[in-house]
Amino acid sequence: MIRKLFNRFFARKQATEKAPRPQTQEITKPLSAEGVAALLPGQMDKPIEVRPPQLLAASAQSTGRQRDHNEDALFALTALLASNGEHAPFGIYIVADGMGGHQYGEIASETAVRVMSDYLIEHLYRPLFRIEQQPPDMSLRDILENGVQTAHEAILVNAPGGGTTITTAVILNNQLAIAHVGDSRVYHISLTGAMRPLTRDHSLVKRLEELGQLTPEEAATHPQRNVLYRALGQGEPFDPEIIISPIPSPGYLLICSDGLWGVIPENTILQIINTSPTLHAACQRMVDAANEAGGPDNITAILVRLPE
Repeated sequence: MIRKLFNRFFARKQATEKAPRPQTQEITKPLSAEGVAALLPGQMDKPIEVRPPQLLAASAQSTGRQRDHNEDALFALTALLASNGEHAPFGIYIVADGMGGHQYGEIASETAVRVMSDYLIEHLYRPLFRIEQQPPDMSLRDILENGVQTAHEAILVNAPGGGTTITTAVILNNQLAIAHVGDSRVYHISLTGAMRPLTRDHSLVKRLEELGQLTPEEAATHPQRNVLYRALGQGEPFDPEIIISPIPSPGYLLICSDGLWGVIPENTILQIINTSPTLHAACQRMVDAANEAGGPDNITAILVRLPE
């Protein structure tokens, strides 16, 4: 369905003769307020309706108050493919949280984000703009899995001994695809105020909680809650968690590192999002709240407003 829609966007059209461009110098001069009013008689007292983009996104980061370097990395790309009154939102959002010390943690997370974003742009984004549309040689699931594996192999070469989480959310028309390794998270926040994680932490403590050996309250304060059993650059083989589904109900996606979700409670996150005038303000206020709570770790947040 998505491919057919995009094929319509890029179908060849019969060339039409272009009208000559006006050469009058006057047309390039900025209009005065009186000139605008003359062009729009009786309209200046009416609000101009502007349809917002189908996807809006913002991000914020902080080293935190107890770290002297930042091992988090992020990538955000938002686009809109439109033609003949049809539109298809497109977005790639990635958060990686490095581990393994100052040098290797930074290199691992940066490598993961660079390699994963490059792979998705090359195999998923750029093909949408080709004039001659070819059937894809890989499914969306294969693209995500191969992208994660390519990032993993790059870390083994460029940051031996280092590791990182990676959480990727891709929005493609009306579909949401997530590739996830580690304990960074994707949340869906509905317009009614419900907040739920779409990913599962690959941590030992979370596994014990799932097995009923720890309560959520015990897991939240467990001294080993940051120990992961699955991460890029750490061991082989591993399987990323892949989730492909229709876009949830209108609302928001929050992609964040544990420096955010592990420090401030969900009700605080909801309150900030619901009372912030813009997405950027919400991201910055969430980061500030994590720092005010002690800022024990690096903090990264990407907030995406989903299409209605």
